[in-house]
Amino acid sequence: MMIKQKRYEALVYALHGDLFRYAYWLCHDRQVAEDLVQETFLRAWKALDSLKDEKAAKAWLITILRRENARRFERKQFDLVDLDSVPVADKQSLGLEQDMENEWLRRHIAKLAVEYREPLLLQVIGGFSGEEIAEILDLNKNTVMTRLFRARNQLKEALEQDKSTRGHCNG
Repeated sequence: MMIKQKRYEALVYALHGDLFRYAYWLCHDRQVAEDLVQETFLRAWKALDSLKDEKAAKAWLITILRRENARRFERKQFDLVDLDSVPVADKQSLGLEQDMENEWLRRHIAKLAVEYREPLLLQVIGGFSGEEIAEILDLNKNTVMTRLFRARNQLKEALEQDKSTRGHCNG
């Protein structure tokens, strides 16, 4: 029992921050993100013996977190809110221009189809490799790499379109 406890504490210590960042990206609510991470670690404790390779722990926990997030929607009926009308506070603001860029990026990532958005978030927020993302999403690595490429291309096209639109307004 003591070995399991130490192993579990090491996982929590090492990966709590990464899990919280990913959970917060998914739900945009600090309290819900904390609940998701807590539920994730509770399930991880119960299933810890099934984790054979410590190197796979982060991917394993992210998979559990994704399932917990999905369960949230199975359990509840939500009042729909227009996300564009809800301000998301950034306590570590780098100034108005950075806030605007972050908000633009958040909005455009949210507009991506889930098949492109999810691998991109796992890479950018979770820091996962293409191989790890493939394992988490149960996809072929080439499929993941293609989706990452397309996600970035769609963001790049949106940025170029916005720049050309702004350019015409100034002239």
